[in-house]
Amino acid sequence: MSKDVESYAAAGVDVVGLEGGLGKLLSRLGETMSFPRRGRPVLPNGFFANVLDVGGGIGLAIGTDGVGTKLLVAHALRRYDTVGIDLIAMNANDVLCVGAEPIALVDYIAVPGTDPYLLEQFAAGLVEGARQARISIPGGEIAQVRELLRPHPPDERESFDVVATAVGIVSLDRLIVGRDIAPGDVVLGLAASGIHSNGLTLARKVLAKGHGAEAYSDRPAELGGASVGEELLRPTRIYVREVMALLDAGVPVRALAHITGDGLLNLLRVDRPGIGFVIDALPSPPPVFSLIGVRAGLGAAEMYQTFNMGIGFCVVVPEGSVDEALRIIGAEGCEVQPIGRAVEDAARTMVLPEVGLVGSGKTFV
Repeated sequence: MSKDVESYAAAGVDVVGLEGGLGKLLSRLGETMSFPRRGRPVLPNGFFANVLDVGGGIGLAIGTDGVGTKLLVAHALRRYDTVGIDLIAMNANDVLCVGAEPIALVDYIAVPGTDPYLLEQFAAGLVEGARQARISIPGGEIAQVRELLRPHPPDERESFDVVATAVGIVSLDRLIVGRDIAPGDVVLGLAASGIHSNGLTLARKVLAKGHGAEAYSDRPAELGGASVGEELLRPTRIYVREVMALLDAGVPVRALAHITGDGLLNLLRVDRPGIGFVIDALPSPPPVFSLIGVRAGLGAAEMYQTFNMGIGFCVVVPEGSVDEALRIIGAEGCEVQPIGRAVEDAARTMVLPEVGLVGSGKTFV
């Protein structure tokens, strides 16, 4: 692979450029906050999920997401049994971030036509994801929209798209959005299962040698025997059991962050002015990230603001609760370690001293 792909934007995803349009969209949608007679949002836009006040001190958390161009890998390999897990993960993990327990999800799949094999495999993944997240899938929608779906080489078959909306329950007096974070609180990093479901547009262009199944068949030594396709389709980890075990045990969780697009910068979405983070105990990134960085000639800034780099979820707890939190999370089978701390910082920056990066908003420098 040549080093022509030098950034996520060059690969086709301009995260920074999107901000202008997104700001205009959100400013208009803000007008709707006062429309409902009941179930009004209690949070502004910008969190991983919002929460609707349904009365009696109960909030209904709600969030929506898809799995991006990971679907093109599934399409090329004709393997659809993992993307349903990804869809559950991307939504359930976001709903967790306000302190809610996910309870249900509805999905939408756009297809070019009736393909029983695709639908059966997709359903199998949904069921497995729902089992892991302990949620139901009480409904959904399928649409045949061939005209909207782009044909892809080498066989020019149209791909498909999926999106879902998840809901969860949380007591309004137990919302977790970072308002209680104090300097010295510890950031715990929960291990990712792999690349998860973001950054795939860049990863595909760097690691794949074309568009068909053979493009993903390479088995670089760095991947320990796995093919590129197998690595890219590895399902996103679902963190429901770990987080709910912490909350059920009464651990004073100060903030929760799903590490997807924007990487560790997602921690800065907490609702706490004057707080930044120093992440100074990063684990070694899994080999897939090193492989992408070397092949594309990417620097640390681009890598850490595009990928999870091995940390899929973060939990912020007081220093005195670290040992208990590590024990509880570890008992659920997830690798976890302290990776940094909250600090007093009027500029609200994210500092990664080990790789020489300082970030704010959506970018590292």
